[in-house]
Amino acid sequence: MNTSAVIDHITQWLVDYSKRAGTNGFVIGISGGIDSAVTSALGARTGLPMSVLEMPIHQSEDQVTRALDHVAWLKEHSSNVSTQKVELTPIFDQFVAALPPASGDQHEMSLVNTRARIRMSTLYYFAALESKLVLGTGNKIEDFGIGFYTKYGDGGVDLSPIADLTKTEVYELGKELGIIDSIMIAPPTDGLWGDDRTDEDQIGATYPELEWAMDFDGDESMLDKRQSEVLSIYRKLNGANNHKMDAIPVCEIPDSLRK
Repeated sequence: MNTSAVIDHITQWLVDYSKRAGTNGFVIGISGGIDSAVTSALGARTGLPMSVLEMPIHQSEDQVTRALDHVAWLKEHSSNVSTQKVELTPIFDQFVAALPPASGDQHEMSLVNTRARIRMSTLYYFAALESKLVLGTGNKIEDFGIGFYTKYGDGGVDLSPIADLTKTEVYELGKELGIIDSIMIAPPTDGLWGDDRTDEDQIGATYPELEWAMDFDGDESMLDKRQSEVLSIYRKLNGANNHKMDAIPVCEIPDSLRK
């Protein structure tokens, strides 16, 4: 991949999109992970106003530290970047307190997705306030492979600059952009659980393994045990999350019923 050319291409794409939309730059939430770091750096390269939000909800200390260090790096390199911390933990806690008592895995997952949706609402508050577009941070594997995002949460965005790049390619861009080492070496995590569990812990496979599975079109009888496991994981998640990745179904009314 011609990494520098890809960076220039995405940067210009963002500039052109903002001009066509008649907006005043971009807003993004940062997590201390590689995807939001690269996407925010690309947004900053446009020279357009760039609002970077830190929105902790019971966040682990190392994630907060990486996010703050990235903000400092962004502001050092880009004069068009403004930052804002919005502490969302009290809002999340009040929401949970207002719900009927519940427990179990589904309850926990619902609250994880709620965190992402509260953040999405916060991003769109500032986007409307400042006439900006919300930048998505999903990569190709997450957005179009296994659906590893929250519908109307981190999946609720205006445009997706890195969604045609695999995680491996995102890291290549990060290296070229000079993203700080602590983010480059940190295990990927969605930061929604209030602990240090990684994406691999949740998914059961690494991103390179999932990238292989996404492209696999060969003889399954020739696969080793781990390859078969990864392919099964990929297909299971792809099937289970198609409802997020496909367009929202529309019930079309036959012309005969309109008469």
